[in-house]
Amino acid sequence: MRQVTSMRCRYIGAPLVAAVGLTLAGAAYAQTATRIVGSLTVISGHSLTIKPDTGAPATVNVSDTARILRTEPGAKKLSDAKPIPFTDLAVGDRVLALASGSTANIVVAMKHADIAQRQAAEAAEWERRGAAGLVKTVDAAAGTITIASGARTLTLHATPTTTVRRYSADSAQFADTKPSTLAEIGPEDQLRVLGNRSADRSEITAEKIVFGSFRNIAGPVLAINPGENTLTVNDLLGKKPIVIHITAESTMHKLPPQMAQALAMRLKHFGTKGGRRGGKTMPAAQQSGSTPNGSGAGAGRRGDLAQMLERTPTVSLSDLHQGDDLIIVATRGTPGSATAVTVLAGVEPILSAFPSGNQSMFSASWNLNGGGAGAAAGGGGAPGGEGTP
Repeated sequence: MRQVTSMRCRYIGAPLVAAVGLTLAGAAYAQTATRIVGSLTVISGHSLTIKPDTGAPATVNVSDTARILRTEPGAKKLSDAKPIPFTDLAVGDRVLALASGSTANIVVAMKHADIAQRQAAEAAEWERRGAAGLVKTVDAAAGTITIASGARTLTLHATPTTTVRRYSADSAQFADTKPSTLAEIGPEDQLRVLGNRSADRSEITAEKIVFGSFRNIAGPVLAINPGENTLTVNDLLGKKPIVIHITAESTMHKLPPQMAQALAMRLKHFGTKGGRRGGKTMPAAQQSGSTPNGSGAGAGRRGDLAQMLERTPTVSLSDLHQGDDLIIVATRGTPGSATAVTVLAGVEPILSAFPSGNQSMFSASWNLNGGGAGAAAGGGGAPGGEGTP
């Protein structure tokens, strides 16, 4: 789990859907056709099974006269799309099918290898030119934002060409983000930015901004429902139970005991000494990401908590039990329900250090606002790829 990779980013969305319908089939067909966008999971004869990002898989038959096109990731128009034979389609491709009933007359595909290559390139770009942190101040009129990123404060400058997108309340998927404005960004929001830094690296001229409000949740597991992929946690911060939905994009790790003990010592130190200013606990994003020298998993040598967390064992819902203590970063959701972005198990020493709950339990490095990694919402590629189906 890298510092921002918690925010999973299946960024191959569907902005070209309308253009496909209007360009290839005319407005009338575009209005009546069923549009299916997702990953191609099964090819059987002339039928395709497509798994959308949300919802159940759909199977369509491809007519003999269907138009099958290949387009490149990032394309905003179809003028450069090239016809391909049905046999060029492969499991793993990203496809858009326009169908009448159960018959698809248009299929637009992006090859899996092309998507992976673009994701890798964008991830590298966000790694090289990106930053992330917790919003401190916003001056929409002046076009400036300050964020706390690790131990530093960065000033962001928006321009008329800066794109701003906001995560939805129930998703950390970039594909689910919506166009937004600087005026909608608020203090304590999580934000990731791509742009050029000043010579002293304290300022960034923003090209892309992605932001959202996320929740910190910590407490023992009250119940687990494998059938619905949910668990109920007695949140020490909210002082009430909350249902956490686990999705394929949720990142789940377990801290080794030695690392958990070291982190508990360090986080408590910040919550009682170095983390206080005027009697108030410092925001997690202002805390350093390193752990004390000599702590587990090479903490003293690396000094990079996010990279250490990335190497901790992954777990699944079936590995958790009633009574296990968890620290969770989740979507805003509703008062009683949220979707997990990051789940950390093996945190009993940390919660023992804060038995009544405290924001000091949370480190910037697992709280979505570090500065590393190539995704604004994590693991599946950097934010971007607008204009891909």
